[in-house]
Amino acid sequence: MITAQDFYKVTCAIVPLYFAMLVAYASVKWCKIFTPEQCSGINRFVAVFAVPVLSFHFISQNNPYQMDTKFILADTFSKLLVLALLSLWAIFFKAGGLDWLITLFSLATLPNTLVMGIPLLKAMYGDFTQSLMVQVVVLQCIIWYTLLLFLFEYRAATLLIQTQFPGPTAAAITKFEIDDDVISLDGRNALCTESETDDNGRIRVRIRRSTSSVPGSSALSSSMGLTPRPSNLSNAEIFSINTPHHANHDFTLGHGDVAFGYRSASPQFSTGYASSDAYSLQPTPRASTFNEMDTTTVATTANTPVWGRSPVAGKFSQQPSPAFSGVRMVWESPVKCESGDQNQIQHGRKEVGEKEISFRDCTKIPMPEEADTKAAETNQEMPSALVMLRLILIMVGRKLSRNPNTYSSVLGLVWSLISFKWDVGMPNLVKYSIKIISDAGLGMAMFSLGLFMALQPRIIACGTKRATMGMGIRFICGPLLMSAASVATGLRGVKLHAAIVQAALPQGIVPFVFAREYGLHPDILSTGVIFGMLVSLPVTLLYYILLGLY
Repeated sequence: MITAQDFYKVTCAIVPLYFAMLVAYASVKWCKIFTPEQCSGINRFVAVFAVPVLSFHFISQNNPYQMDTKFILADTFSKLLVLALLSLWAIFFKAGGLDWLITLFSLATLPNTLVMGIPLLKAMYGDFTQSLMVQVVVLQCIIWYTLLLFLFEYRAATLLIQTQFPGPTAAAITKFEIDDDVISLDGRNALCTESETDDNGRIRVRIRRSTSSVPGSSALSSSMGLTPRPSNLSNAEIFSINTPHHANHDFTLGHGDVAFGYRSASPQFSTGYASSDAYSLQPTPRASTFNEMDTTTVATTANTPVWGRSPVAGKFSQQPSPAFSGVRMVWESPVKCESGDQNQIQHGRKEVGEKEISFRDCTKIPMPEEADTKAAETNQEMPSALVMLRLILIMVGRKLSRNPNTYSSVLGLVWSLISFKWDVGMPNLVKYSIKIISDAGLGMAMFSLGLFMALQPRIIACGTKRATMGMGIRFICGPLLMSAASVATGLRGVKLHAAIVQAALPQGIVPFVFAREYGLHPDILSTGVIFGMLVSLPVTLLYYILLGLY
């Protein structure tokens, strides 16, 4: 039975968290103390230092040799159950698909355990729940967020292939070569694909950013009269070449005389994001991308490259010197015709030998509003499973390698294994250095969340219908499936109650960050984070009271 003292203890744990969030919200929304740029700086500190150090602090203090097997099995089984049900729905029902599988899996199974779960559950059920929550955090950071990132990269790779290699062509791809500066296929930066076909019809594809292999792009910009001009577009930079424009010219990425350097992955959420911001909510300002012009480069044997316009899209391209021979270059970037059939595709060709190299247009991965993986062409074929797996693993590895939370979780786990195995204590010099930042981590994370809420035009960004659906999945379906999995694994008593309340916590922030970076339903996940913080307060208290009756 829940007593008044128990209820007061829980309130004392919840109110400080919401107080930090409310102060941040008021400082931006009403008092105008912080500008958006200053909010980005605070958010950057939280993403790079506060939350990773907080994760390391909790994980390093948890004994991995005394993990609760039933609790971990219940948590794992509930997530696998949700994934299996959503997979069946995506396969056998027309309304399903990979896009909704990723979004609904995030909503149903990935709560904000680190920031909200540890202090709340500790106040409700005692100190032993801190160890349980830390175990959940470790699994989330190392396994479930990695799986989620894998699904996002698979979706991005599929859309990229469908865009650049439609139809049966993609089945002939045997290898992807990814430039070092390509961190992800999330669509935040324009990507170029260059394909080379050998005598046996096998295709080798190189994926690069638009500036990866452009030598002397700065000198080229000045020599061609390419000057930056002020833009009234949000998060876009326009570069205009000083040549006459046609009155009916379509402003298309990478075509004609105007190149757009967009940074937004969705209409509502700017993604000027450093890849290390795995917990970051607001975009981080970036330097100008003046030199990022859409060019196609051909390696030459001469020391001095020759630059000219592509006959296809009006782009500047590096032409081979007279000494360059032995290849047949096929320009495959389509352009819109100014007259006649608008569906007509023009190709410029220059043949000088036997080997064929194909240069495809720089492109952004389509967003859900532009392309749906379910609505792909019926004759679309994909590369072999091993080729796709290698591509996705490379992208996931690069993304994780630039995430501070990856290092903090792994290092914390390694230290805990060493510390509790051989009873080695952390030196006080290191211990207190970490503690002074981790103590600020919890409050700063909630403060950052309040800043994010204040900068949004609406609390409910996805509409009432989708918000209701998201809240139902987050606070009803998630706890129900968790309770079923817990009972099935033999979890009983207070631990069962803790597992159910943990499943009813607000939406995790990392899934929202991924959703915004990859442009997949960020409005729904944003509503889950913001509105979910408000809904979770009465919901978790209600679960706590009802479970206390039994």
